[in-house]
Amino acid sequence: METNIAAWKKGVKTGIPVAFGYFAVSFSFGILCKKAGLNPFEAVLMSATNLTSAGQFVGLSMITAMATLIEIVLAQLIINSRYFLMSFSLSQKIPTDTPIYHRLLLSYGITDEIFGVSIAQPGKLNPYFMYGVMTAAVPGWTLGTLFGVASGNIFPERITSALSIALYGMLLAVIIPPAKKNKAIAGMIVVSMLFSSLFAIIPVLKNISSAVKIIVLTVVIAGCAAFFFPLKEDEA
Repeated sequence: METNIAAWKKGVKTGIPVAFGYFAVSFSFGILCKKAGLNPFEAVLMSATNLTSAGQFVGLSMITAMATLIEIVLAQLIINSRYFLMSFSLSQKIPTDTPIYHRLLLSYGITDEIFGVSIAQPGKLNPYFMYGVMTAAVPGWTLGTLFGVASGNIFPERITSALSIALYGMLLAVIIPPAKKNKAIAGMIVVSMLFSSLFAIIPVLKNISSAVKIIVLTVVIAGCAAFFFPLKEDEA
Protein backbone atom coordinates (compact mmCIF):
# COMPACT_ATOMS: atom_id res chain seq x y z
CA MET A 1 0.00 0.00 0.00
CA GLU A 2 1.29 3.44 -0.92
CA THR A 3 2.27 5.57 2.08
CA ASN A 4 1.20 9.18 2.52
CA ILE A 5 4.79 10.38 2.01
CA ALA A 6 5.09 8.40 -1.23
CA ALA A 7 1.75 9.78 -2.45
CA TRP A 8 2.87 13.33 -1.59
CA LYS A 9 6.16 12.92 -3.46
CA LYS A 10 4.31 11.54 -6.47
CA GLY A 11 1.97 14.54 -6.33
CA VAL A 12 4.88 16.99 -6.20
CA LYS A 13 6.45 15.35 -9.25
CA THR A 14 3.13 15.50 -11.09
CA GLY A 15 2.58 19.12 -10.07
CA ILE A 16 5.91 20.49 -11.33
CA PRO A 17 4.75 20.87 -14.98
CA VAL A 18 1.54 22.46 -13.68
CA ALA A 19 3.63 24.92 -11.66
CA PHE A 20 5.59 26.00 -14.75
CA GLY A 21 2.38 26.57 -16.68
CA TYR A 22 0.87 28.49 -13.78
CA PHE A 23 3.98 30.66 -13.48
CA ALA A 24 3.71 31.75 -17.12
CA VAL A 25 0.01 32.61 -16.91
CA SER A 26 0.16 34.32 -13.50
CA PHE A 27 3.17 36.32 -14.67
CA SER A 28 0.94 38.11 -17.17
CA PHE A 29 -1.69 38.50 -14.44
CA GLY A 30 0.90 40.17 -12.23
CA ILE A 31 1.72 42.66 -14.98
CA LEU A 32 -1.97 43.53 -15.27
CA CYS A 33 -2.10 44.00 -11.49
CA LYS A 34 0.74 46.48 -11.78
CA LYS A 35 -1.12 48.40 -14.47
CA ALA A 36 -4.27 48.40 -12.32
CA GLY A 37 -2.39 50.00 -9.44
CA LEU A 38 -2.16 47.00 -7.09
CA ASN A 39 0.98 46.66 -5.00
CA PRO A 40 2.88 43.34 -4.81
CA PHE A 41 1.24 42.31 -1.52
CA GLU A 42 -2.29 42.86 -2.86
CA ALA A 43 -1.54 41.01 -6.11
CA VAL A 44 0.07 38.02 -4.40
CA LEU A 45 -2.71 37.88 -1.78
CA MET A 46 -5.29 37.71 -4.58
CA SER A 47 -3.46 34.82 -6.26
CA ALA A 48 -2.77 32.94 -3.02
CA THR A 49 -6.40 33.06 -1.88
CA ASN A 50 -8.20 32.53 -5.21
CA LEU A 51 -6.28 30.14 -7.47
CA THR A 52 -8.63 30.82 -10.36
CA SER A 53 -7.20 32.36 -13.50
CA ALA A 54 -10.47 33.34 -15.18
CA GLY A 55 -11.96 34.61 -11.93
CA GLN A 56 -8.90 36.67 -11.10
CA PHE A 57 -8.61 38.27 -14.54
CA VAL A 58 -12.31 39.16 -14.55
CA GLY A 59 -12.19 40.29 -10.93
CA LEU A 60 -9.23 42.55 -11.65
CA SER A 61 -11.00 44.12 -14.61
CA MET A 62 -14.07 44.74 -12.45
CA ILE A 63 -11.96 46.29 -9.71
CA THR A 64 -10.36 48.56 -12.30
CA ALA A 65 -13.84 49.50 -13.58
CA MET A 66 -14.90 50.41 -10.01
CA ALA A 67 -17.61 47.72 -9.89
CA THR A 68 -19.53 47.27 -6.65
CA LEU A 69 -18.66 44.49 -4.22
CA ILE A 70 -21.96 42.72 -4.91
CA GLU A 71 -21.29 42.75 -8.67
CA ILE A 72 -17.83 41.27 -8.15
CA VAL A 73 -19.15 38.56 -5.82
CA LEU A 74 -21.92 37.54 -8.22
CA ALA A 75 -19.52 37.49 -11.17
CA GLN A 76 -17.09 35.28 -9.26
CA LEU A 77 -19.89 32.95 -8.20
CA ILE A 78 -20.91 32.41 -11.80
CA ILE A 79 -17.41 32.19 -13.26
CA ASN A 80 -16.15 29.76 -10.62
CA SER A 81 -19.31 27.67 -10.35
CA ARG A 82 -17.61 24.92 -12.36
CA TYR A 83 -15.65 24.08 -9.22
CA PHE A 84 -18.87 22.80 -7.68
CA LEU A 85 -18.93 20.07 -10.32
CA MET A 86 -15.26 19.25 -9.77
CA SER A 87 -15.85 19.04 -6.02
CA PHE A 88 -18.74 16.63 -6.53
CA SER A 89 -16.54 14.42 -8.68
CA LEU A 90 -13.60 14.47 -6.27
CA SER A 91 -15.89 13.65 -3.35
CA GLN A 92 -16.58 10.33 -5.10
CA LYS A 93 -12.88 9.78 -5.77
CA ILE A 94 -11.52 10.13 -2.22
CA PRO A 95 -12.12 7.42 0.43
CA THR A 96 -15.47 7.71 2.18
CA ASP A 97 -13.82 7.92 5.60
CA THR A 98 -11.74 10.98 4.67
CA PRO A 99 -11.99 13.45 7.61
CA ILE A 100 -13.66 16.82 7.11
CA TYR A 101 -10.40 18.75 7.58
CA HIS A 102 -8.88 16.90 4.63
CA ARG A 103 -11.93 17.70 2.53
CA LEU A 104 -11.70 21.40 3.41
CA LEU A 105 -7.98 21.55 2.58
CA LEU A 106 -8.52 19.73 -0.71
CA SER A 107 -11.30 22.15 -1.67
CA TYR A 108 -8.83 25.04 -1.48
CA GLY A 109 -6.66 23.50 -4.18
CA ILE A 110 -9.32 22.53 -6.70
CA THR A 111 -8.37 24.12 -10.02
CA ASP A 112 -8.91 22.85 -13.56
CA GLU A 113 -5.40 21.40 -13.82
CA ILE A 114 -5.04 20.08 -10.26
CA PHE A 115 -8.44 18.45 -10.61
CA GLY A 116 -7.45 16.96 -13.97
CA VAL A 117 -4.28 15.25 -12.76
CA SER A 118 -5.94 14.16 -9.50
CA ILE A 119 -9.08 12.65 -10.98
CA ALA A 120 -6.93 10.76 -13.51
CA GLN A 121 -5.21 8.76 -10.75
CA PRO A 122 -6.25 5.09 -10.75
CA GLY A 123 -8.33 3.87 -7.86
CA LYS A 124 -9.18 5.94 -4.82
CA LEU A 125 -7.38 9.27 -4.46
CA ASN A 126 -5.01 9.66 -1.54
CA PRO A 127 -5.45 13.25 -0.28
CA TYR A 128 -1.67 13.52 0.12
CA PHE A 129 -1.22 13.11 -3.64
CA MET A 130 -3.32 16.21 -4.19
CA TYR A 131 -1.41 17.98 -1.41
CA GLY A 132 1.77 17.20 -3.32
CA VAL A 133 0.37 18.69 -6.53
CA MET A 134 -0.71 21.78 -4.58
CA THR A 135 2.76 22.04 -2.98
CA ALA A 136 4.23 22.59 -6.43
CA ALA A 137 1.37 24.33 -8.24
CA VAL A 138 0.28 26.95 -5.69
CA PRO A 139 3.77 28.50 -5.27
CA GLY A 140 4.11 28.49 -9.07
CA TRP A 141 0.92 30.54 -9.35
CA THR A 142 1.73 33.00 -6.56
CA LEU A 143 5.41 33.43 -7.49
CA GLY A 144 4.45 34.09 -11.10
CA THR A 145 2.15 36.86 -9.91
CA LEU A 146 4.91 38.30 -7.70
CA PHE A 147 7.47 38.34 -10.50
CA GLY A 148 4.92 39.80 -12.91
CA VAL A 149 3.90 42.67 -10.67
CA ALA A 150 7.54 43.32 -9.74
CA SER A 151 8.72 43.41 -13.36
CA GLY A 152 6.03 45.88 -14.38
CA ASN A 153 6.04 46.70 -18.07
CA ILE A 154 9.54 45.60 -19.06
CA PHE A 155 8.21 43.03 -21.55
CA PRO A 156 6.34 43.89 -24.78
CA GLU A 157 2.58 43.24 -24.69
CA ARG A 158 2.94 40.63 -27.43
CA ILE A 159 5.17 38.51 -25.19
CA THR A 160 2.99 38.79 -22.11
CA SER A 161 -0.06 37.79 -24.16
CA ALA A 162 1.79 34.76 -25.50
CA LEU A 163 2.52 33.57 -21.97
CA SER A 164 -1.18 32.87 -21.45
CA ILE A 165 -1.07 30.20 -24.16
CA ALA A 166 0.87 27.99 -21.76
CA LEU A 167 -2.36 27.28 -19.88
CA TYR A 168 -4.00 25.79 -22.99
CA GLY A 169 -0.96 23.63 -23.66
CA MET A 170 -1.11 22.38 -20.09
CA LEU A 171 -4.80 21.50 -20.45
CA LEU A 172 -3.99 19.47 -23.56
CA ALA A 173 -1.39 17.55 -21.57
CA VAL A 174 -4.09 16.73 -19.01
CA ILE A 175 -6.78 15.46 -21.41
CA ILE A 176 -4.77 13.70 -24.14
CA PRO A 177 -3.33 10.74 -22.12
CA PRO A 178 -6.73 9.48 -20.82
CA ALA A 179 -8.25 10.08 -24.26
CA LYS A 180 -5.71 7.70 -25.78
CA LYS A 181 -6.73 4.96 -23.35
CA ASN A 182 -10.51 5.36 -23.53
CA LYS A 183 -12.50 5.88 -26.73
CA ALA A 184 -15.51 7.18 -24.78
CA ILE A 185 -13.40 9.92 -23.21
CA ALA A 186 -11.92 10.80 -26.59
CA GLY A 187 -15.40 11.01 -28.08
CA MET A 188 -16.66 13.24 -25.28
CA ILE A 189 -13.69 15.58 -25.79
CA VAL A 190 -14.48 15.89 -29.50
CA VAL A 191 -18.18 16.46 -28.75
CA SER A 192 -17.26 19.07 -26.13
CA MET A 193 -15.08 20.95 -28.61
CA LEU A 194 -17.80 20.80 -31.25
CA PHE A 195 -20.56 22.13 -29.02
CA SER A 196 -18.25 24.72 -27.47
CA SER A 197 -17.56 26.00 -31.00
CA LEU A 198 -21.29 26.12 -31.73
CA PHE A 199 -21.82 28.19 -28.58
CA ALA A 200 -19.22 30.64 -29.89
CA ILE A 201 -20.75 30.89 -33.39
CA ILE A 202 -24.54 30.76 -33.04
CA PRO A 203 -25.80 34.32 -32.38
CA VAL A 204 -28.20 33.47 -29.54
CA LEU A 205 -25.79 31.14 -27.73
CA LYS A 206 -22.65 33.25 -28.02
CA ASN A 207 -24.20 35.95 -25.83
CA ILE A 208 -24.25 33.55 -22.87
CA SER A 209 -21.40 34.10 -20.42
CA SER A 210 -18.45 31.71 -20.71
CA ALA A 211 -18.97 30.44 -17.14
CA VAL A 212 -22.59 29.48 -17.82
CA LYS A 213 -21.53 27.81 -21.08
CA ILE A 214 -19.02 25.67 -19.20
CA ILE A 215 -21.58 24.60 -16.63
CA VAL A 216 -24.28 23.77 -19.20
CA LEU A 217 -21.92 21.85 -21.49
CA THR A 218 -20.30 20.00 -18.60
CA VAL A 219 -23.58 18.89 -17.03
CA VAL A 220 -25.17 17.86 -20.34
CA ILE A 221 -22.18 16.13 -21.93
CA ALA A 222 -20.92 14.50 -18.72
CA GLY A 223 -24.48 13.38 -17.94
CA CYS A 224 -24.86 11.80 -21.36
CA ALA A 225 -21.48 10.12 -21.01
CA ALA A 226 -22.43 8.70 -17.62
CA PHE A 227 -25.74 7.42 -19.02
CA PHE A 228 -24.46 5.86 -22.25
CA PHE A 229 -21.02 4.74 -21.03
CA PRO A 230 -21.43 3.88 -17.31
CA LEU A 231 -18.47 2.51 -15.40
CA LYS A 232 -18.73 -1.02 -14.14
CA GLU A 233 -18.59 -1.49 -10.38
CA ASP A 234 -15.00 -2.80 -10.45
CA GLU A 235 -13.89 0.13 -12.65
CA ALA A 236 -15.46 2.66 -10.30
